[in-house]
Amino acid sequence: MEVEVKLRLPDAAAHRRVNDLLSPFRVATFRQENLFFDGAAAELSSRRAVLRLRFYDDDTRCVVSLKARAVLVDGISRVEEDEEELEPAVGRACVAEPEKLLAAECRILKRVKDEFGVSGFVGLGGFGNVRDVYEWKGLKLEVDETRYGFGTCYEIECESADPEGVKKVLEEFLKENGIEYSYSEASKFAVFRSGKLP
Repeated sequence: MEVEVKLRLPDAAAHRRVNDLLSPFRVATFRQENLFFDGAAAELSSRRAVLRLRFYDDDTRCVVSLKARAVLVDGISRVEEDEEELEPAVGRACVAEPEKLLAAECRILKRVKDEFGVSGFVGLGGFGNVRDVYEWKGLKLEVDETRYGFGTCYEIECESADPEGVKKVLEEFLKENGIEYSYSEASKFAVFRSGKLP
């Protein structure tokens, strides 16, 4: 179970301000391409599951994720998540021809076939994300700029076993610095599927 605090920033100016304040604590910046798939008969979406291939920094890395039964309440997300590395060239071949997901050597893809009964895949498209990662006050903060075909969203995420405590620390930091925010009400995938900004 992945538990994350998700706070939405209203605009590019707020995003820039957060990044500027946290800049001494930056440990990495990743350019991510997120592409999603479903079974040909909607076997995944009908059971609230999401299959994603995420490519990092011009295909230096590819990660397959299966997320299921996501719940997002008051800026705290809880989701069952399973991840596995995949050879980037294999990932790209699967993006070009989603049927190749059936033959890829991958525990998660085998699980999707076995548990969900998927016998064919369809690509759903996706979106790009720039993620700045910070080690700050013992927390690993991820500050995202997510670019959809219909607009851009900004968000702070922090995975933690103490989401209420982390949310309090982040809210105090944002309030002290006069940065507006709100609780995220939808996952990035849900925003992508809705076709409009929240």
